[in-house]
Amino acid sequence: MKNILLRLFIAANLSLVAAHASAQELLNASYDVSRELFAAINPKFEAHWQKTTGKPIKIQQSHAGSSAQATAILQGLKADVVTFNQSTDIDVLHQKGKLVSPDWRKQFPNNSSPFYSTTAFLVRKGNPKNIQDWGDLVRDDVKLVFPNPKNFRQCALHISCRLDLCQ
Repeated sequence: MKNILLRLFIAANLSLVAAHASAQELLNASYDVSRELFAAINPKFEAHWQKTTGKPIKIQQSHAGSSAQATAILQGLKADVVTFNQSTDIDVLHQKGKLVSPDWRKQFPNNSSPFYSTTAFLVRKGNPKNIQDWGDLVRDDVKLVFPNPKNFRQCALHISCRLDLCQ
């Protein structure tokens, strides 16, 4: 999985770096959850770039919620690469700022999505209520805790998309 993501990240960066041949630094505006992932991938990309081109490069990271990152870019954040968890946040970069191609999904395999996340259930230590699947979430003895969907759009999507699975 990391190899697929690394290859996609490299391909995206190669095209951007070619456009900015003199650039020695790239900014990847990414969503919060990917912080540790890119901390591991960026040094590998930097080494690959150095070996391939003979030029050093440094990847800088900016992390926030995907929608917050899109807004920051529209307001002037000079990101060279975006790695968001919601396609709608990339769409808005085209719709409101013409910053990406309208057919950005077609530029890489899998509609430019190297993988799809799965939802994880966070349970108390030892899983005392034995929560295993979506149906367990509607039991009377189970209480759900969600981030505020007004602040976390991904949460709102999970709630609306999964409620039908619990019935």
